[in-house]
Amino acid sequence: MQLHAEIVTVHTRHPFIIARGGQSEYRVVWVRLVDRDGAEGWGEASPSKFYGETADPVMVALQRLAPVLEHADAWSIDAIERELEKTMRWNASARCAVSAALHDLAAKRLGIPVWKLWGLDATAVPPSSFTIGIAPDEATLRARVREAAPYPILKIKLGSSWDREVLRIVRQEAPAATLRVDANCAWTPKQALGMLDVLNEVGVDLLEQPLPPDDLAGLRFVRDRANIPVVADESCLVASDIPKLAGVVDGVNIKLAKCGSLREALRMIAVARAHGMRVMCGCMIEATLGIAAAAHFAPLLDDADLDGAALLADDPFTGPGIPGGQVTLGHAPGLGVSRR
Repeated sequence: MQLHAEIVTVHTRHPFIIARGGQSEYRVVWVRLVDRDGAEGWGEASPSKFYGETADPVMVALQRLAPVLEHADAWSIDAIERELEKTMRWNASARCAVSAALHDLAAKRLGIPVWKLWGLDATAVPPSSFTIGIAPDEATLRARVREAAPYPILKIKLGSSWDREVLRIVRQEAPAATLRVDANCAWTPKQALGMLDVLNEVGVDLLEQPLPPDDLAGLRFVRDRANIPVVADESCLVASDIPKLAGVVDGVNIKLAKCGSLREALRMIAVARAHGMRVMCGCMIEATLGIAAAAHFAPLLDDADLDGAALLADDPFTGPGIPGGQVTLGHAPGLGVSRR
């Protein structure tokens, strides 16, 4: 197989700000695997500085990988992913792009979508949330919540100096919406405890990663006092992280850019289920190509947060999406993605 990679710059409709910062411009990497017969599989790397990746190092890692893939059997997905983990251990988003491309290629050869390759039911998918980033002022926040009116589930990014006011304003503007909160590691246990009353007041139904990743004792403290599910995101990268989180949080948030492959995501789901935990899948700011890879295992989830492409002003791809919050997969072969 020949590996081709290209950096694609995308822009969000509004600056996407979370507790540790943000921006409006994101560089993702479009990966194509072309087999000897000309068949192609596509994948996307959506690197995050928080996990030590940006687009340029992803390109370097992929260039190093190209000779390894040149003589590989495209059907040997498991063997290739094991080799990727050895050679690109710290490049999870790059590995994820190759993994997605391999699955796309295999399913295209069979003429079926990836969800059918896994034996899943495309109609049994949870709705996706839509994220409201940290806004600079009340007027902007109100406008963004009104703009998100088609989405019945809103995920509110917190970790600012006016978190309590933010929640009340969102509830005023979206009285019927399901609200979820993501503090992106910004709180201390004391701050999280102090927020529980307003979370209850406005009817929040899920709290994601309120504390820093390594504060498992703090997470347990918060979870034991909260009457809503607490879900780990930054505390959980791969399947081996899950056992230590059992009893500490209620669930885990899987992201392909963290775990590094579609097969690892499936393992994470299995391990979480074995521990009786809730399973969510999230995303980075990424194009439809990246979202599609995660959307295909959405039937295995309790909660979906697959709005990365819906936040974009210039998505270069079409395919599975979340119109009105409903995850749509379709029957197109592979990941079902096309270039605009």
